[in-house]
Amino acid sequence: MLRRIFKAFQYRDFRILWMGACTSSIGSWMQQMAQAWLVYDMSKSSFMLGLDAFLGDIPIFLFSLVGGVIADRIDRRYVLLGSQYVQMTCALVLTALLAFHKVHIWHILCLSFVVGTAQSFGGPAYSALVPSLVEKEDLSNAIAMNSIQFNLARIIGPVIGGVILKTAGAAWCFGLNALSFVAVIVSINHLRISFHPPRTGESVLASMQQGFGFIRKQGAMVSLIALAFLMTALAIPTITFLPVFAREVFHGGPETYTLFLVCTGLGSISGALLVAASGNQKHKGRIALCMLMLLGADMAGFARSKNVFLSYLLLYIAGAALVWAFSMISSLVQLITANEMRGRVMSVYNVAFRGGMPFGSLASGRLIPMFTAPIVIAANGVLLFCLGLYFMVVKRRVAAL
Repeated sequence: MLRRIFKAFQYRDFRILWMGACTSSIGSWMQQMAQAWLVYDMSKSSFMLGLDAFLGDIPIFLFSLVGGVIADRIDRRYVLLGSQYVQMTCALVLTALLAFHKVHIWHILCLSFVVGTAQSFGGPAYSALVPSLVEKEDLSNAIAMNSIQFNLARIIGPVIGGVILKTAGAAWCFGLNALSFVAVIVSINHLRISFHPPRTGESVLASMQQGFGFIRKQGAMVSLIALAFLMTALAIPTITFLPVFAREVFHGGPETYTLFLVCTGLGSISGALLVAASGNQKHKGRIALCMLMLLGADMAGFARSKNVFLSYLLLYIAGAALVWAFSMISSLVQLITANEMRGRVMSVYNVAFRGGMPFGSLASGRLIPMFTAPIVIAANGVLLFCLGLYFMVVKRRVAAL
C-alpha cells in the first residue's frame, strides 16, 4: 500500500522538487494565515479580507495565459526561479514594514497583487513541468502527491504560524516564509530534466490562439475548465472567511482559526492519500462530480453549524472532497493535453482554477455584511451541489470520462 501511495517518489527529479515545494508551501501557509488575521484585525472588515484574497488571485486570471505561452517557449525551470525570487522579496518587504511599524492595509494589498503576478507565471510552468518528471501512468499519483505536500503544508504552516503569531508576532511569520523559498530555489537548480522548446516565430497572441483552438477541439475540456472555475469560486470562500466564522460565529481567536485550517488540511491530506492509493482510477469524471456534490452539501452543513466540534468534522470532510475533485479534474486535463501544448493549456486551466478564487472571495466578501457569513457560505454550498448534479445528469460529457 505504501509503495503504491509513494510511487511517484521513485523519480529523482519529482522527489527533489516535491521536497523543495513542500518547504516553501509551509512558509506560504504561515504567511497566509498570519496575513488574513492581520488584515481582519487591522480593518475589522470582511470586505477587506475578501479584497486581499481578490488582489492575490486576480493576477492569475489576468496574466496566466501569457505565463503559459512563456512556459512553452522558455526552460520552465527559469520561469519557476523568477517566480520564487519575486515572492521571496515580497515576503521580506512585508517583514521589514511590520518590524518597523510602518505597515498599512494598502501595503499588504499591493504586495498581495505582486505575489499573485509572480504566481501567474510560476503556476503554468510548474504544472507543465510535473508531467515531464514522471511516466504517464504515474501522473495521477504525482498530482495526488503534490496535493499531499500542499495540504500537509496547510496543517504544518498554520500550526507553526499560529504559535509564532501569538508569541512573536506576524513579522516572524513573514520572515520565515521568505527563508522557506531558499529550499525550492535549491531544488529547482538540482533538476536534471529540462524543457527545450521548439523555435517559433509566432507572436504571443498567435500561440495563445493555438492553445484555445486545442481546447475547443478536445470535447469535454471546456466543461472541465468551467467546472474548475465554478468549483473554486464557490468553495474557496469557505476557507477565505474562516477568520469571520472563528471570531463572529464561535467567538474565538487565532487558535480557533488555526484549528479550522488544520482540519481542512487534514481532510485534504486524507483525500490525496486515497487518490494516490487508488492508482489510475477509472470514471474520473464521475468521481469528481460526486465529490463536488458532497463538498456542496458539507459546506452548507458547516455554515449552519453552531457546534465547533461538528464544524471541525465538516471542514475535514470538505478538505477531502475538494482535493479528490481537484485531483480527478487535473488528471483529466493533463492526460488529454499534448506536451507541446501543455504550458498554454495549463495556463487556461490555472486561469479557471485560480481565477474563480478572487471573484468568489470578492463577491462573498461583499455579500457577507448584507446577509451574514453563514447564509452566504450555505448558499455557495447549495449552488455547488446543484452544479455537480447538473453535470452528472444533464451535461454528461465530464461524467462520461
